[in-house]
Amino acid sequence: MEKKLGHARSFRELEVYKQARELSRIIFELTKNFPKEEIYSLTDQIRRSSRSIGAQIAESWGKRRYENHFILKLTDSDSEQYETQHWIEVSFECEYIDKTMKNDLTTKCEAIGRMLNSIIEKASLFCQKT
Repeated sequence: MEKKLGHARSFRELEVYKQARELSRIIFELTKNFPKEEIYSLTDQIRRSSRSIGAQIAESWGKRRYENHFILKLTDSDSEQYETQHWIEVSFECEYIDKTMKNDLTTKCEAIGRMLNSIIEKASLFCQKT
């Protein structure tokens, strides 16, 4: 019998979830200073993708009964962090953020991606057996 993950009783306890929430909070605060003409385009897109990272992690937790579904939702979360990286680059190119902020946010996204991929590789430890 495979060992169950004993230390995480909720997605809220996962470090990757905490980091995803922190990233979305930073991006929300940062985008408050974006030009008003970006509100329905860039601002909306980067907020949605950054918020979706954590939402997909939470949703994956509810799919742990089925390992492939769990992995799929984590993969969706990873896709959202890549999309967020794209919008960070666009924000930099539009000169809404400086290079230091771009690099910091990108580093946070990459760290989230590494954590997600680590969980994906160990999915059986997170998943419930039926």
